[in-house]
Amino acid sequence: MLKIAHHPIYHHPLKEGHRFPMIKYDLLPEQLVYEGTCTLDNFFEPEIPDNKHFFTVHEPDYFFDLLNITLAQKEARKIGFPLSEVLIEREMIIADGTMKASEFAIENGIAMNIAGGTHHAFSNRGEAFCMLNDQAIGAKYLQHKGLASKILIIDLDVHQGNGTAEIFKNDLSVFTFSMHGKSNYPFIKETSDLDIALENDTNDDEFLSILTKTLPNLIESEQPDFIYYLCGVDVLATDKLGKLGMSLAGCKERDRFVLQTCFDLNIPIMCSMGGGYSKDVNIVVEAHANTFRLAQEIFF
Repeated sequence: MLKIAHHPIYHHPLKEGHRFPMIKYDLLPEQLVYEGTCTLDNFFEPEIPDNKHFFTVHEPDYFFDLLNITLAQKEARKIGFPLSEVLIEREMIIADGTMKASEFAIENGIAMNIAGGTHHAFSNRGEAFCMLNDQAIGAKYLQHKGLASKILIIDLDVHQGNGTAEIFKNDLSVFTFSMHGKSNYPFIKETSDLDIALENDTNDDEFLSILTKTLPNLIESEQPDFIYYLCGVDVLATDKLGKLGMSLAGCKERDRFVLQTCFDLNIPIMCSMGGGYSKDVNIVVEAHANTFRLAQEIFF
């Protein structure tokens, strides 16, 4: 069965007009159940995990400043959300969702987190709606439990996974691959193990051509035994914070290729949703829902 991490706390209240579409965390599971792609049995509720899991990738001083809401004002402002105890609980629960989904992925081939993809969280700071790097935490969780050795992180969000790149810059056991908009945020990029920067308005054919030529060779050379996939839908032409030119159909084919590749090679994959900022939230939900539909179609 496809297992999906979801918790009511994912939908965190923000001031009206905030550009982050929190409502998608309610709408997406509702849509999946309504259309019959999933039942309530597919979902599990993560919890607040032991703090020790965060110290595998985040510096303790940063973590406790976050936990106690004592970050310097300048650092807090970069995060983009008003800090609160509930918000930090939310971040911790999202990370737990990714850790537990990682184990479900090993059991079932694939698992998902309705939220996550917090790839702008560095070892010692947060920015751009990201505070605790869920897939980085998940990667070290699996390795410390002896459930995976070599991990590949595939980040196809429109924004470079700068925090993930920084966290694993000296860690050969985790390979970071980011394919992102060249002229988009972050404007000062980190160095992933493999970065592919795309020009503005890159369309479906261009994107898929690059991906299909790159990913199989990368997997062949790195031989990962577990894959994390950050499948942000801010690659769409309709996205307010992205500058690429992909369609809903192209985004779906992107996901199909990644998931089918993992299925064919028998490599467990865990998916975190990442960004999506189209003005019409229904487009965001539809694009995310496609990933879950494909997971059911390919793996089950």
